[in-house]
Amino acid sequence: MTAPDVTALLRAWAAGDAGALDRLVPLVHRELHAIARHCMASERAGHSLQPTALLNETYLRLVGVARVQWQDRSHFFAMSARLMRRILVDVARAKRSLKRGGGAPVTSIEDGTDVAVERGPDLVALDLALESLAVLDERKSRVVELRFFGGLSVEETADALGISPETVHRDWRFTKSWLRRELRRGPDAR
Repeated sequence: MTAPDVTALLRAWAAGDAGALDRLVPLVHRELHAIARHCMASERAGHSLQPTALLNETYLRLVGVARVQWQDRSHFFAMSARLMRRILVDVARAKRSLKRGGGAPVTSIEDGTDVAVERGPDLVALDLALESLAVLDERKSRVVELRFFGGLSVEETADALGISPETVHRDWRFTKSWLRRELRRGPDAR
């Protein structure tokens, strides 16, 4: 199906046509799964979610969203990427909470076993930095969201945001530098 067909199904679904959702899912599944794989690519091995589980959770949240006025297929994929980001950040926050005790009984260090230190992007810190950036410049925050979490190309990001590819390139370069600085400074400096 073409983009207008997907857009028509999105609008029909938003208008309350449950059958439109049934026709839409097979059309967008492959692309959404690719976005989920992209989101999971930078996660640690053995993450509690796999791309298919992330996609399933995204479907559940999409179905639970109050009626959205879908603009087009780009808007749908951008919203899906945002939901995937939220899911991964929620999982990271829950894991961080458990690391800090999370109601578990206290044991001494001698009672514990060696624990491997996990490396990878700190999604909670990245999320906080993106929220700070959104206050300063919503568009730049959206560029990062679509490129980093959504795995969209420069052209797809430009299309989703209604801006030129050159603007996406500029925003991307600026924002990568800005985020590096913010993440080095830490959350207390924000």
